[in-house]
Amino acid sequence: MNQSFYKRLGESVHRETLPNGLQICVVPKSGYAKKYAFFATRYGGMDTRFCLGGNWLDTPAGIAHYLEHKMFDTKEGNALQELAKNGAEPNAFTANAMTGYYFSSTEHFEENLEILLSFVSIPYFTEESVAKEQGIIGQEIRMIEDDPDWQLYARMMRALYSRSTAAVPIAGTVESISHITAETLYDCHRAFYTPTNMILTVVGDVDPVHIADLARRILPREGGPEIPRDYGQEPEAVAERETSLAMEVSVPQFLTAFKCRPPREGEDFFRTSLLGGMACDILLGDSSPLYLRLYDQGLINSSFGGDFEQLPGAACLYAGGDSKDARKVADEIRKEARRLAEGGIDEDFYQQVRRAAFGSSLRGLNSFENIAVSLTEGYFHGYDPFRFPQVFETITKDDIAAFLGENATEERAVLSEIVPR
Repeated sequence: MNQSFYKRLGESVHRETLPNGLQICVVPKSGYAKKYAFFATRYGGMDTRFCLGGNWLDTPAGIAHYLEHKMFDTKEGNALQELAKNGAEPNAFTANAMTGYYFSSTEHFEENLEILLSFVSIPYFTEESVAKEQGIIGQEIRMIEDDPDWQLYARMMRALYSRSTAAVPIAGTVESISHITAETLYDCHRAFYTPTNMILTVVGDVDPVHIADLARRILPREGGPEIPRDYGQEPEAVAERETSLAMEVSVPQFLTAFKCRPPREGEDFFRTSLLGGMACDILLGDSSPLYLRLYDQGLINSSFGGDFEQLPGAACLYAGGDSKDARKVADEIRKEARRLAEGGIDEDFYQQVRRAAFGSSLRGLNSFENIAVSLTEGYFHGYDPFRFPQVFETITKDDIAAFLGENATEERAVLSEIVPR
């Protein structure tokens, strides 16, 4: 295996690409009892349209999430229960661009890893079990749709995007999942759950070579073809400026967002992620001039916060919380972004935010889960997350001002509100 030592972090990463195309990353943590394994595929909620065998296929919204639910089924029973009985803490999640299966354990790690690799690579479901799952996931979707926070975000994304699959809920809808069959699940597994489209990351006191040998023994010998995907040709203009919904809430809630230019893959994706996060903190953070002013005026409270997200072919910066005057807050955010873009960013405040962002990245190395997910996202998008010290050094306050000037504009803004019924 190839070993990379990151002197500034004091960390090593062992990497190997198996003959079947699987990428393996192992981060040794000598002396730790806990071990963590993360097995992920570059297939998520946005991957509803793709080309397989020369034919473009349109699959129901929510199928990646549905497949995640069904992957724990085995001929012998349920892999989730099997892992739990073996002392592991297993789970899984589906995001916009990946699906990940993971567990942590202090004992029987290799045995648990064999179970993980086996059930994820060998699907087993029947028409009866698929039909039964529709009721379970349908109930889950209805519960989510009753959540004001979910409605705020989902409606915000639909306001931002008219063609991109970023506007499609990861779990789909009750109607869309009704079209999912065992055959479509097997087709999607065959397309995306191939070693060439996956990565195994292990963090803990393990032998990297032994982990690679175990994966080589358990997983299929052959990889799979590259699967072209179509996320939709999204125009620069937002789909709609405002959206509002009445629900059973005690106070009005809102999200205002800016439709940012999507970054390129590779290190530019990583750099933009760090830059966008710092821009969010400088514009909206709880020590920013804007936050303090809006808080003193009673327009926001401690629920207010923001974030920057990057998705395949899409990116957005958003903020929200409770407010009696969401339009006023959204207007003040745009004004502050324009002021920072035109007048520049205070040097002392920039350095304060930069140190905090760097420290947050550094603290992330204390979490086995964060390490594994970061390495996975980096592999899928073509960058090395352990190079964050070098990437931070390329970001200046002028870069952040330019980012806000380009992206945080009125024509790129949307407002999503939930008002008391």
